[in-house]
Amino acid sequence: MALRTSFVVFIYFMIFCNIDIIRVTSQAIPKFTSILVFGDSTVDTGNNNHILTIAKGNHPPYGQDYPNHIPTGRFSNGKLVPDLLAIHLKLKKNGVPPYMQPDLPTSELLTGICFASGGTGFDELTSTISGAIPMRKQLDYFKEYFRKIRDVVGENEADRIVNGALVIVSAGTNDFIFNFYDVPKRRLQFSLSMYQDFLLDKLQNFVKELYDFGCRNIIVNGLPPIGCLPIQMTAKSPLLRTCINKENIDAQIYNQKLEHFLIQLQTHLPRSKILYVDSYSFVSDLINNPQQYGFEETKRGCCGSGLVEAGPLCTRLSPVCSDPSQYIFFDSIHPTESTYYKATDYLIKQLLPKFAKF
Repeated sequence: MALRTSFVVFIYFMIFCNIDIIRVTSQAIPKFTSILVFGDSTVDTGNNNHILTIAKGNHPPYGQDYPNHIPTGRFSNGKLVPDLLAIHLKLKKNGVPPYMQPDLPTSELLTGICFASGGTGFDELTSTISGAIPMRKQLDYFKEYFRKIRDVVGENEADRIVNGALVIVSAGTNDFIFNFYDVPKRRLQFSLSMYQDFLLDKLQNFVKELYDFGCRNIIVNGLPPIGCLPIQMTAKSPLLRTCINKENIDAQIYNQKLEHFLIQLQTHLPRSKILYVDSYSFVSDLINNPQQYGFEETKRGCCGSGLVEAGPLCTRLSPVCSDPSQYIFFDSIHPTESTYYKATDYLIKQLLPKFAKF
C-alpha cells in the first residue's frame, strides 16, 4: 500500500494547551524526541476508525469527557496513557502526518505517532478474528513512516528522532481472550505454557525489528488481571462476580516470563533500554483498594449495565454512570480516563526515570 493512501493509520496525539498536566514529584526524565505506540485498544487513539472492523470507539458515549466531547476512536471516556504522556513530556501538537505538509518545519516532527489497533495481538490469528491491524502491519507502517521522515529531514535527523523516541508496546490480552479462553482455537494446538512462549517469540521478533530501525527506549506492557475484567466475570462468574482466579494466575505466569525475557533480550541489543510495565500489580491494587485511589466501582463498567457492553455494544443509546471517575472501567473491558491518569502517574514516577540512568 502506498504511504499516501495508507496515511489514515497514522493518528497523531492531539495535545491541548488547556488540559492540566499531570503533576508529579520532579525526577530526571530524558527529553524524548517523540512517542511511538504499537498495540491494541488500550493505546489505540483512533486507527480503527479507518478499517473494516466492529471494534470501534468512534461513537458516543466514548469520548464524552474528551476535549469538546468528541468520540475520537479511543476506547474510553477520555484520554489514554499515550495522550497523557505526550502532554507531560511537552511534545509538540501536530494534527496531520508530516508528509502531508511539504513546508512543515523539522521541529514539528517531534511529536507522537500511534500505530495501534483495537482488537490486535502478537498472534496473527487474533487480528484475523477481530479485523484489527496486525502487529506485523503496524511495524510495516512504522517502517514507511521512518523512510518518509528520512526523505524529509535527512538520514541523520531521522535517526536522531527514532533513537530518542519513547516506544510503547501494549498487547497480549486479546491473544489469550480470543484464542485461548473464549474462542479456544489455539488451545487445541498449544498448552498454556507453549502458547505463552509462542507469544514471547512473536514479541522478541517485533522488538528486534524496532531495534534494527533505531528504537532504543522501549517499554512493554504486561498483562493485566484478565480474570478481573468485567466481561470475563460476566462470562464465568455472573452471579458472584468474582475474579477468575485461573486466568489471573495464567497472566501472572506470563508476566514473570515476560519480565525475565525482556532482561535477557536487552543484553543482546547493545545500547537499548527495554523496561517491563507491571500492569498486573497496578490494576490489582486499584481493584483491591479502590477507595485509596478514589474509586467506588470495580466489577462493572460505566457504560450500560457494565457487564458486557464494549465497542459496538456500548452505544449512544446505552445509559452511562453519572460519574465515570468513580469507575475503574468505562466499558466491560477498557479503563476510564481516571484509571489511565493513575497509570500514567505510575509510569512517570516509577518507570521513565530509569531511562535517565541509561
